[in-house]
Amino acid sequence: MRIEAIFLVGVAVFFAIVGALYWIWTAYAGGAELSGVLMLVGSFLLGLVPGSYYLWWSHRMRPRPEDRSDATIEEGSGVIGAFPSSSVWPFVMGMGLFLIALAAVFGYWLAAPGVALIVSAATGYTVESRRGGTV
Repeated sequence: MRIEAIFLVGVAVFFAIVGALYWIWTAYAGGAELSGVLMLVGSFLLGLVPGSYYLWWSHRMRPRPEDRSDATIEEGSGVIGAFPSSSVWPFVMGMGLFLIALAAVFGYWLAAPGVALIVSAATGYTVESRRGGTV
């Protein structure tokens, strides 16, 4: 996690520098443009908060195989489980979402069959994953 932490803290440093330059430049040009400065402060925080959290965790956990130079490929592969078989339920879910999107264009009456398809797809996929095989 150390690499990710360094990357995110680097993003925060970049946006801090850009935000400071932008603030100085707009103040020099005649008036401080506050919305741009606040957006750059938000971008700085979006890099600093997760980056500092990852940096904090990287000091408290043992290194992952990705972080070690002596690691083998087998160490980084993780647990290999069972993969789901082919199913019709993702297609049914997509059709339900498509009908809900069409409801905004052609009329809200299309939302009812869309919701029915979504509920049936969620139920069918859940039952299929619990039993195994097709439903």
